[in-house]
Amino acid sequence: QVQLVESGGGLVQAGGSLRLSCAASGSIDSGYFMGWYRQAPGKQRELVATITSDGIRDYVDSVKGRFTISRDNALRTLYLQMNSLKPEDTAVYYCIARGSRFFGRTYWGQGTQVTVSA
Repeated sequence: QVQLVESGGGLVQAGGSLRLSCAASGSIDSGYFMGWYRQAPGKQRELVATITSDGIRDYVDSVKGRFTISRDNALRTLYLQMNSLKPEDTAVYYCIARGSRFFGRTYWGQGTQVTVSA
């Protein structure tokens, strides 16, 4: 079992920054594939950013150049640095972890709310 706990969400004005953290515990190691999803009210859940065990990053087009995903394997923590935030970034952000990029069970955190005011 893997447990994921997100933190760092909040209310910020447009143009501001937030850093989300996801603390992992349980049967997880540095080989896990990890990422962030988000879900805005009335919309489908969207994959925002991912990072492989060897540090390869990928982003949805709408956040490229503004968001940075990173991981600290020693601390078993995943981060999402969000800069130049826009009102359309408002959503609940979820951390995920999976044994490999394409296979295995996906573990989810409980989510953290990010609200960007205009």
